[in-house]
Amino acid sequence: IKVVPFDIANISAARNAGIAQGAGAVVAFIDDDAVPEPTWLTHLAAPFADPDVTAAGGYVRGRNGISFQWKARDVRPDGSSRPLALDDATPTVLAPSPGRAIKTEGTNMAFRRSPLARAGGFDPAFAFYLDETDLNMRLAGPTAIVPLAQVHHGHGASDRRTEDRAPRDLTQIGASLAVYLRKHSPRGDHDAIRRSERDNQRRRALRHMVAGRLAPGDLRRLLAGFDSGWLDGQSRRIAELPPLAAAQTTFLAIRPITDTHLTLSGWRLAGKRHRAAAAQAVAQGHRVSLYLFSMTARYHRVRFHPDGYWLHTGGLFGRSDRRDPIWRFWRFYARLRRETGLVAQQREIS
Repeated sequence: IKVVPFDIANISAARNAGIAQGAGAVVAFIDDDAVPEPTWLTHLAAPFADPDVTAAGGYVRGRNGISFQWKARDVRPDGSSRPLALDDATPTVLAPSPGRAIKTEGTNMAFRRSPLARAGGFDPAFAFYLDETDLNMRLAGPTAIVPLAQVHHGHGASDRRTEDRAPRDLTQIGASLAVYLRKHSPRGDHDAIRRSERDNQRRRALRHMVAGRLAPGDLRRLLAGFDSGWLDGQSRRIAELPPLAAAQTTFLAIRPITDTHLTLSGWRLAGKRHRAAAAQAVAQGHRVSLYLFSMTARYHRVRFHPDGYWLHTGGLFGRSDRRDPIWRFWRFYARLRRETGLVAQQREIS
């Protein structure tokens, strides 16, 4: 592992510092509030066997570990994105078209290093927000959408939002939108797009206010930040990006661990004993998924436990996939087979 000290609040500059240390042919990105499935990199890197593939992006699961935040999307010069209907089991390579790029999510994406470095990496004019979207528009190469390359994204707290996703500051969103439109939509109706995004952010803040996560006075402050950011983005310098240099140190291989996956299960009432067994198995070098059921209809949740294993919890009769009925009768081992089947390919469970 190469550790790069970096304390500037600019995600694009931080990513460029990481790319500068990357000596492999492919550079992958994940956020500090996300956890990958064990086979994440195996799936995400596979499409680069095709020399024409420039980028790859995977699916992102939300805070409950089951529902998806993002799957496949494209993006337009006005910054808007649209979902793409693709096969959810196999990679699909998509080519961009005029005025349309294939979107990769910042918390789950990879790029071939050589074209990424030639393009100058990420544009530091985007301190936060639309940074990867700008890169997608600039690179504009064949992009693989890889459904089985999955990460769980938890939305960590920052100076821009709370842990429950309530916004704290919208300044960089306004600024980045202004920069993006100047670069990619110079003839567009910028004011109409600004008003539309401002309205979206207002509605988002109101939802958090209704839920008790924001106070009434926060709304005016947040929108004032958006407006000041927009003005800053209008004058923010947009420069031609110099190519990134090759890494000065060689690629450092990670020592492999055992490929053995263990599935453990039990009742939640005996959870302490089962969690201790899972932690012991991790200490022995295994990958572990622990399923704890209760005799209820509670919704299911998946998270990566600090002791190093995947913890699945929920009621035996409750729903996991959000398309399930709210209540359904299950026997224990039938339910276990069903739930392990949902992640079998990502965890390599046979």
